[in-house]
Parts: sequence; C-alpha cells; structure tokens
Amino acid sequence: MAGKVLVVLAAVASAVAATSIFLASDNEGAFDWATRESGGTSANVIHQASNQGATPPPTAAKQQPAPSPLGFALANAAEQYEQTVKYPPWSVPLTPAQADAYQGNRYEPVSLPLGDNGSFTVILDQYRFTKGDPILVAASIEGPQVISDKVTATLESQPDRKQVATAALDRTGNGYFEGTVDSDQSPGEYHLIVEAHIDGKPVRHASTLTIEPDLGDFKGLGTPYVSNNNLVIPLSFAPDHTGYYALSAQLYNGDNPIAQLQEEQQMGTGTHTFKLRAHGTVLANQSLSGQLQLRHIQLRQLPDKPGDRTHYAFGPDDGYRFSPPDLDQLTDTPAANPESEQRAVLLKQLADKF
Repeated sequence: MAGKVLVVLAAVASAVAATSIFLASDNEGAFDWATRESGGTSANVIHQASNQGATPPPTAAKQQPAPSPLGFALANAAEQYEQTVKYPPWSVPLTPAQADAYQGNRYEPVSLPLGDNGSFTVILDQYRFTKGDPILVAASIEGPQVISDKVTATLESQPDRKQVATAALDRTGNGYFEGTVDSDQSPGEYHLIVEAHIDGKPVRHASTLTIEPDLGDFKGLGTPYVSNNNLVIPLSFAPDHTGYYALSAQLYNGDNPIAQLQEEQQMGTGTHTFKLRAHGTVLANQSLSGQLQLRHIQLRQLPDKPGDRTHYAFGPDDGYRFSPPDLDQLTDTPAANPESEQRAVLLKQLADKF
C-alpha cells in the first residue's frame, strides 16, 4: 500500500507541474493586459481629478485566489484511496471486466497474417499444462492459399530450443487441423512450433506455454459459515510437496462476479484447508439469489529461494457450487487496517494545506 501512495503522489506532482507550465506559457497575454489596463486607467483618473476635482475611482474588486490544482488532486487521491482501503486485500470486489482479466489459465490465440488477407491461427485450450496431461493443439489456415495435408506440432524447450516432442495434426475440415502433443517433460517454459506447407513453402507459427509439476489434489469444499463479518469458505487441498502455497478464486452469484478471494499458507504433506473469506463489504446489501460459486481457482507454489520458478495448479473447470448460510448479519463496515487508515489521513492533511 505504501508504494501505491508514492505512485499517487508522484502522479499528482507531475500533473501540477504540467499545469503550472501551461498557465505560465499560455496566459502571458492576460497578465500583460491586466498591467497595461491598470496603468492606463490610473493615469486618466489622475488627470481628471486634477482638472475636474472628481472623486477617486472605485477600487477594483479583489479577486479570490484560484483553487490549488495540487490541493484538488490530493483531495481526489485521498477520496479514491479511502474507498479502496475499505476492502481487505484478501477480498476485493470484481467488475465483469476485471473478472475476465483475472482468469489465470487462458490462452489468447495468435494469428499469423498470410498473403491475400489469409491467416494462420493456433488455438490451445489453456496456457499452463500439468506434466503428463496432453496438449491439445488446433490450427486454422484461412485464405486462397494451397495447403498441404502435412501439418506438424513440435515442442521446444527454452532457452536451448531442443525438440522434446512432436506430433502430426490431422485435417478435420477445410483448413482445420487438430492433434495432441505429449507434455511429459520437465517443468518450465516451452515454445510450440506448428509448421504447415502453404503454397509449397514451410510456414512456422510459434506459441509459448508452460509445463507445471503436479502439485497435489483438491479435496472439495467444506461447509461455509459466517465469522467476524466474513463468509468463510473452506477449501481442502492435499499437496504433494511441502511448501508455501497461495490460493485465489473468484466468487460468483450466477453470472455476476462478486469478489476476488485469496489466502496463503505454509503446508506440509497431508490434507490442509484454505479458508477463503468474502468480507461483508463485498456481500452486504447485495441482492443474491440461489447458490454461490467459486470459479477460476488457481494455486501457486511460491519459490523456496530467489531464482526458483513459481509453480501453478488449477481447480476443477466447473469450480465449486454451494448454498450460502444466512448472510443478513454481514455489514458494509470497512475492514480495520490501521496503516491504511493512517495513509488516508495523511493524504487528507496534505490536501488541506493547499
């Protein structure tokens, strides 16, 4: 959180500096006009007073100082920060766009452009594969080009680019090919090279994927309950290796995302229980109907030492559905976080000084 405050203050300072330069450069004429008009009016008034005995001219109305851009920006930053820190870091609300972006094991297809508005696209059902699971590969070649029946998929380890597995893709339709590649390889990052002969020339399409070790087994949900203004959702996992694990999942009601939940634990062998908590700030005053669901469950085994890889595992594709207990006792009371509250007060105090 301290880093977020520094970023906010740096952005505010940059915006104010830019505003100051703009005012100084673009309003020079206005300042000159004020000086010239003031000088000319003063001379005329003195001349009239000496000749006609006129009363002194009324003084110009005193202008109020303009609001400080820095103060305005700091006040906005304080308000936004105060709204953000009301949620605990292990239970934050989700918009549909955020929920879509947080899906942890989705492969985005990449299209290679060909001549005459053609394209060569490779599709994988996911980005991270558990060691031993087949890698399903689909290729689509569109356009007026002549395509040979021979299309291959080759797995290359990185960074040595050693070929560790290869497979032929079968034609399943006009320009469509499918096949599987063996993933029984050492965990790490790999390139998948799909090669086709188009108009008599080899064309290679490269994608990136990772192979992960088998971290263990999810054992299912326990009975959810309410405690300390939280809906507690127990989820059991039996790791194959001792280590420090971080679990994240998205809480849904029907098709509506509610919150991103997370928890971390040190685990030995045997079955352990993560206690995901949905805070009252994300559930109170919600119009919920029917069952709730945990989706996009992702587990990370964090590195034991710097330089080690983070390993990933994923829960069931369908997630877990459950009927929640009575949630009427949950409230929208902000989570207690003394450090964040102090930072919010500091931002307000800074805003008041400008």
